[in-house]
Amino acid sequence: MAALDPSIAVAVIGAGTMGAGIAQVAAMAGHPVYLYDTRAGAAAQAIAGMTKTLQALAAKQKIDAAQASRAVAALHAADSLGDLADCGLVIEAIIEQLDAKTGLFGALESIVAPDCLLATNTSSIPVTAIGAALKHPGRLGGMHFFNPAPRLPLVEIISGLDTTDETARTLFDTAAAWGKTPVLARSTPGFIVNRVARPFYGEGLRLLQEQALDAATLDHILRACGGFRMGPCELTDLIGQDINAAVSHSVWTSFHYAARFEPSLLQQELVDGGRLGRKSGRGFFDYTEGAAAPAPTLAAAQPCPGSITLFGDSPLARALGQRLQAAGVVFQVSADRGDGRIAQADDALLYLTDGRSATQRAHDLQQPATVLLDLALDPVTASCMPLAAARQCPPSAVNAATGLLQAAGLAVAPIRDVPGMVVMRTVAMLVNEAADTVNQGVCSAADVDQAMLLGVNYPLGPLAWCARIGAAEVGTVLTHLQTAYGARYQPCTALKSSIYSGTPLHVA
Repeated sequence: MAALDPSIAVAVIGAGTMGAGIAQVAAMAGHPVYLYDTRAGAAAQAIAGMTKTLQALAAKQKIDAAQASRAVAALHAADSLGDLADCGLVIEAIIEQLDAKTGLFGALESIVAPDCLLATNTSSIPVTAIGAALKHPGRLGGMHFFNPAPRLPLVEIISGLDTTDETARTLFDTAAAWGKTPVLARSTPGFIVNRVARPFYGEGLRLLQEQALDAATLDHILRACGGFRMGPCELTDLIGQDINAAVSHSVWTSFHYAARFEPSLLQQELVDGGRLGRKSGRGFFDYTEGAAAPAPTLAAAQPCPGSITLFGDSPLARALGQRLQAAGVVFQVSADRGDGRIAQADDALLYLTDGRSATQRAHDLQQPATVLLDLALDPVTASCMPLAAARQCPPSAVNAATGLLQAAGLAVAPIRDVPGMVVMRTVAMLVNEAADTVNQGVCSAADVDQAMLLGVNYPLGPLAWCARIGAAEVGTVLTHLQTAYGARYQPCTALKSSIYSGTPLHVA
């Protein structure tokens, strides 16, 4: 089936931020739009806000003035559900409660025409569960927009057990016609984005709970080294700690309390204390007027070591060589020594983390002066490098390693020695969850990467990142993390299969 014709009226139920955003998108695409909310005057108020927004966009020449006028004229406030009888598509964006959604769709079935499509914007409730009470559940599908709906391109099109192929295809084509990038997914807890993104929050929060580093340094590392747009602390403060915690808890319980989804006690403490983030004035950070923005903890300047040797031809070794050469620093190059070392600075030996702690690796290699470095999205352009030293490592070796990295133009973020460090640990878990999501038939490999790029602005899709690192390396990191922590980090069967067969995970 093709997209809905623009002449077909679209209804949006729920005049909050998300509902209003969806209504604006549909009106901009040329549909007559009817916005309904149970709160008296809420729909009219939302339309007034959208009118101002559209007029402001036209004034700034970001949209055509005639298009803005047509969109404003297309927006109508509905006084009751009965006003939606002639609509060809109804999208609900109400409270995230199953009973409220099933009650709404049950009422709509006796109002709208038999061929009217029904869509839920739920972010976490299974579409199958919402449709179970309907007489005709085949015409219900998920149409999950991301906030703010007018700006963010991704829409997850979700099929429940009873959703017909025709319904899913029409919703997909309609979202595309509205200028969005739709991806198809099977109904599962969290769908694609809210499921696969759990490790980005979960691993950062666990690192904080282990006192590996502070919140400002965690966020800085994931931005400046990992290439993420925001770190988990500032992002959850923006989302709302209560909202993020609720989604994490929902996914965890829906997956029968699987260890990898276990919610954070630290985040729950913030919620219990009313520190919900920006909306309450405090979360991980203080947003009250006049509060100073927290700075990351970075190492003090150290002298460049007298002797520097780079080993092998790994991306990190090549990047350090390129950066040192650009800075005019003299160094030697040696063949790979077979133990994974990247560099030697005086007596310090520098390795890329493989999921073991620096302390364990120093013990295993019988090299006390062991220092670990983290995964970087692009070690040539990264501005920061986390550093973890073994407990056996002499302070002089830590200073030499720090001096090498600083000579290469990198700010150094010392962290407590924990398995997997920060970026590597986070990315390995994102890869594992994405691979398992595809393996369970929730979506395609291409769609999981597309969803994470567009839905949460990741610098790389998880499976593309796996292709860059190598499935074997990701598996090694996870296996070492599993040894240290337990089942939370168990590599999924799809990742193991990729490693054993030597075939890539990232198949379009």
